[in-house]
Amino acid sequence: MTDDDLWRMHREIESMPYGPGQIAALEQLLRRADAGDDRHLAFAARIIGTTAYVYGGEPAKSFVTFSWCLSEYDKDPQPYHQRYTHQLLWFFKYMVNAMVKFPELPLDRTYAVLDDMERRYRDSGHSLQAVYKHRYLVAAHLGDEEAADGWYRKWMTTPRDTLSDCAGCDPTTQVTHLVRLGRHEEAVALAEPVLAGRLTCSEQPQGILTALLTPYRETGRTDAARDAHREAYRRVRGHLADLWDIADHVDFCTVTGNEARALELVERHLDWLDRAPTPAAAMHFAAAASAALRQVPAELTVHRRAAGDRPAADVPAGALADELAGTATALAERFDARNGTTHQSGLIARKLAAGPVGEHLPLSASLRRPAVPVPRTGPDAPVAAAQPVTVPADAGADELLGLAEESWRTNRRDGLAAALRAYDERFGDADVPANTRAWRLELRAGELSQDDDGVPAAIAVNQEALAAWREVPDPLRAQVVAGRLGVLLSMVDESADEGLALARESADYLTENGEPRDRAAGWDRLALAHVHRGRWAEALDALDRAEPDADADPWLAGRVALHRTHVLEQLERADEFRDAAARSRRLAGELGDADMLIGACLAYARATDDPADAVAACDEALSVAPPGVHLPLRVTRGRALMAADRAAEAVEDLAEAVTLCVEQGLDGDALLRWELADAYRAAGRLAEAAEVAEEAVLGLDRAGAQAEADRCRHLLAGIYAGLGETDLALTVLDKLAENLDGPDNLPHRAQVLEESGGLLYDADRDALAAQRFAAAATAWRLAGYQVDELRARRRELLALHWSGDLPAAVAAIERVDEAVAALQGEADEPPVVTYERAMAADAVARVLIGEDRLTAALDRVDGVPERLRSIEAFGEAAQVEVLTGELLLRDGRPEQAEGLLRPVLAGLPAGSRPATQAAWLLARALDEQGREAEAAKVRADHGIEED
Repeated sequence: MTDDDLWRMHREIESMPYGPGQIAALEQLLRRADAGDDRHLAFAARIIGTTAYVYGGEPAKSFVTFSWCLSEYDKDPQPYHQRYTHQLLWFFKYMVNAMVKFPELPLDRTYAVLDDMERRYRDSGHSLQAVYKHRYLVAAHLGDEEAADGWYRKWMTTPRDTLSDCAGCDPTTQVTHLVRLGRHEEAVALAEPVLAGRLTCSEQPQGILTALLTPYRETGRTDAARDAHREAYRRVRGHLADLWDIADHVDFCTVTGNEARALELVERHLDWLDRAPTPAAAMHFAAAASAALRQVPAELTVHRRAAGDRPAADVPAGALADELAGTATALAERFDARNGTTHQSGLIARKLAAGPVGEHLPLSASLRRPAVPVPRTGPDAPVAAAQPVTVPADAGADELLGLAEESWRTNRRDGLAAALRAYDERFGDADVPANTRAWRLELRAGELSQDDDGVPAAIAVNQEALAAWREVPDPLRAQVVAGRLGVLLSMVDESADEGLALARESADYLTENGEPRDRAAGWDRLALAHVHRGRWAEALDALDRAEPDADADPWLAGRVALHRTHVLEQLERADEFRDAAARSRRLAGELGDADMLIGACLAYARATDDPADAVAACDEALSVAPPGVHLPLRVTRGRALMAADRAAEAVEDLAEAVTLCVEQGLDGDALLRWELADAYRAAGRLAEAAEVAEEAVLGLDRAGAQAEADRCRHLLAGIYAGLGETDLALTVLDKLAENLDGPDNLPHRAQVLEESGGLLYDADRDALAAQRFAAAATAWRLAGYQVDELRARRRELLALHWSGDLPAAVAAIERVDEAVAALQGEADEPPVVTYERAMAADAVARVLIGEDRLTAALDRVDGVPERLRSIEAFGEAAQVEVLTGELLLRDGRPEQAEGLLRPVLAGLPAGSRPATQAAWLLARALDEQGREAEAAKVRADHGIEED
């Protein structure tokens, strides 16, 4: 590479985000700079390297780069004095901060650096304010309260200057000092004016917000504490260098009673311990994590990613807590051995003993409970729940069994249980007639079948009841029981054929010998047997033959209607499904039966095309639903609200759904968090969307749901981009592209790479953007998407153009031309092809201008505006015409430029950027024709300065 290439690489690295990517690029530059003779470049690279290592999570390496630069500067300061002196003096603060965090570095070396720092600050005429601050920090680390207080006073009373920490970082350390002394109100008062200002340091406002977590909590400012945690953690969660601050957030979650969130943070950052930026950060995170893990059941597992020779594994929380406590304690002992105190061991012991303090402070954006909707009123409200069943004190055996059967028929489980309990108490040991005994067995089987776990027992009792009715004998009753037994047997794989045969035989017999109600019930039971086997068409045939009389038996009619609704849904017969769901909902509402109404309303909500109708159906069900069945209703209602573009309301339902899922110990909370994150995003609450999407990705990864996790990552990347957190968005997209490495995933990989390039391009990191666009183009080509390949090649070309790498941009023209050629040959090309070919010509022309090949550039854009207007891309057509006007002007043809630009300018919105550009070019064209007065008027009309 040439020297110019290396300096360009230096500039690109300087603009890269802190982290592994920047460090890798930096170390490549250092190797190349050292291999050459450019000492200035070697020095400049180590200057940016020192900062990169500190903020990228590898501060130990900064000792080497700083020492090299300081030695080089001291040998010959003249080449570096003007540009780098201030940075070298500033870096002394980095060194002191980092040195005390490595127990293997003797204290006398830290004091020597402090003394050198003080000497250089004095010699250069700077204030010693920053020196006193760092002497305070060392004393505070040692636990030397008298020295710390003395240095603190000197720090506070010494004037600030350009080497003082920023207006956010100095108060952050002051807040930490006040918290250490228990002066929480003063800490809050000190920070308030700082937070009200504009903090532009890379460490703020997250630094001061993290420092305020304890004083906000201690002073009862719960909302401020919650908001500080969310905002600060969101900013530090992607930066390894901030592991210490992340430990503070784990502590905060633990003491506020948010053990679930503390556990999520521990699991998310646990593998950072394997590459902790400093031993001190590792010590604090290990202690905070250990305390958090002690708040959850010891047998609960925590996923720890692989590192080195250690494989990935799910580790019991109790065992991991012990391991991390040992890690933290051992590190504290190393620090104390170095320091000659017991201060760090005391701090860690207190941190390890942390637990909930005071009232619970809800933190998670995914675990909140909204108010329950007000029950519906009015003429269409569901019938109020029936009064409890009363069992007559003097009822006989058959009367009690009749009451039990009526309760079963009308879906009254309480009545069924109460009547059978009374029967057993009064007649359980009595010698009753055979038919009474058979009836009791039949009803006992019915009671057992109400419980999903009672199916095996219900089968056994039904078999007894069937034998008893046959012994009576009562063929009709026996066939009713046989049909019920057939339904139960169909639920068991090994008995399914027998069950279907019994249910079919029962339906046939009852059709020939039973009353209309018996016949309808028989076919309904056969339909259910088919449903259990997934035989939907056969189930519908059976239901078509049921046809119960709604007036004679509304309960049976309601059940058949509900069963028919579910079968039609499975058969994907949308119109019939919707009509059946509406009928089922009406019948259930008339009956006032909560269970039936909930099922019917849920079905209707899924069936209707109108999201508002779906929400209303869920509201109707929620008005009668017991808490135990709210989960599916909340999920369905939330999805309907999202479909209705009412995301702010959907957030409440989906957050409630996550809460219920977690409380009930059900699988699927990660999928629900994914939906909740999308609702937060749509509602414009991006910070909460990011928090919940992160939780969802973690949960989906842990569940092994790779495809779902990657789709959620894509959502998360978009949320980060919306927050302006480009680096985090790029990190997620890079991980996603890595996951999508199979041949079947090529289109998705290409899309992700192109989105990554777009983010880099918008952030003016054009050289990196070009690399992503090139990779995307290759993936599009391999996937067979030619139009998409051309678009990516065009964007690669423009990124190279704006990066200033003209040779690379010129070389990329050939790749663009190849992609254009691959699309030619269609007589009636689609508009998207016309568009991409036209915009590719525009991009190539811009690069050719850089080479001063004006004629070639004009040839490229010839006819392009007309092609763009043919597909109604009027704005792009005007853009190309403005470019053409510039080319004509540069080519010495001002009259032609004027003739082109005047009508273009007339058609552009006044004040728009294209209009301003066109007006500026038109004025220049007039100037070159000697028509200065007309040029001045154009400038005046469009508010353009003469230069």
